Amino acid sequence: MDPLFLSSILALGGLGLFFGGGLAFAARKFAVKVDPKVADIKEILPNANCGACGYPGCAAYAEAVAAGRVPPNKCTPGGAEVTEKISLIMGITGVETEEPKVAAVHCQGGKAEAVEKFKYEGIEDCSAALLIGGGHKACEYGCLGLGSCAKACPFDAIEMNENGLPVILEDKCTACGVCVTTCPRNILSLIPRSQPVYLGCVSQDKAKAVKSICKVGCFACKICASPKVAPEGSIEMDGNLPVIKDIYHEEVYAGAKKCPANSYVIRIPQAEAETAEQSQAKEEKND
Repeated sequence: MDPLFLSSILALGGLGLFFGGGLAFAARKFAVKVDPKVADIKEILPNANCGACGYPGCAAYAEAVAAGRVPPNKCTPGGAEVTEKISLIMGITGVETEEPKVAAVHCQGGKAEAVEKFKYEGIEDCSAALLIGGGHKACEYGCLGLGSCAKACPFDAIEMNENGLPVILEDKCTACGVCVTTCPRNILSLIPRSQPVYLGCVSQDKAKAVKSICKVGCFACKICASPKVAPEGSIEMDGNLPVIKDIYHEEVYAGAKKCPANSYVIRIPQAEAETAEQSQAKEEKND
C-alpha cells in the first residue's frame, strides 16, 4: 500500500477519533438536565399549543410549571382535570381551578342588519379587509364577517352563519383565546360559562350614527341602566355603552328585555338560570 495513502487514512482516522471524543466530552460536560416532571406534565396537557396559558406552546408551559414559575391551573382547554393531575405531579394541594369560560361574539350586525360601505372582493381575511378603507362595514366597530376567527380556532369551535357572523359552538370551545387575539375588530371576548346575558355590541358611536348603519347596534339610550330598570346598579353606562356590573343579577334580564335595539344576547333563559340557582342553593343546604 502506498505509504502516503496509508498515512492519510491514519491521519483522518485520528482526527475523527479526536473530534468524536471532543464532542462526546462536550455533550457530557454541557448537557442540560431535563426535569422528568416536564415530560410528565407535557403528556397530561392537551398539546393544542393554543397559547391560552401565556406561553407559546404546551412544552414551554410544562417547563415553567415544573420550574415553579407558574401555577398548574393556567391550561384553559385542560380545565379542572388537567389542573388536578399536574398538581399531583408537583405535590401541590389546594389549587383553585379558574372559572370555566367560553368565547362570546359582541356583534350582531350581520349582512341583514348592518350597512356596507362597498362590496369587498379581496382576500378572505378580516385583517386584510381592514386595510382597504378601514373595512367594508359602515360600522367601524362591527364584525367584518370573513371568518378569520373561525379559521384560526384550533378546536373548530366557530362556524360562520349565512348572515356573515361567527357562531360559537360552545360544546367545542375551550376558551383558549385564539379567536380573541385574531379578530382585528376586537368583537370577541372570553366570558364565564355561567354568564347568562352579555352585550352584543362594541360600538362607541352616538345614537344617530349607530341607527343609520345597524339595526341592532347599541345607541346609548341608557334605558337598560336607568334607575327604573336597574335600581341596584347591576348595569352602568361607560361612555356610550352599558356595562354589566353583576352578571348574575335578575336586573340584567330586565335590561336586556327593555333594550329597544335588542343589543343584548341572552345565552341562558331566565327560567333556566333560576332553576340552576335553586338547584345550587338546595345542594349547599344539604351540605
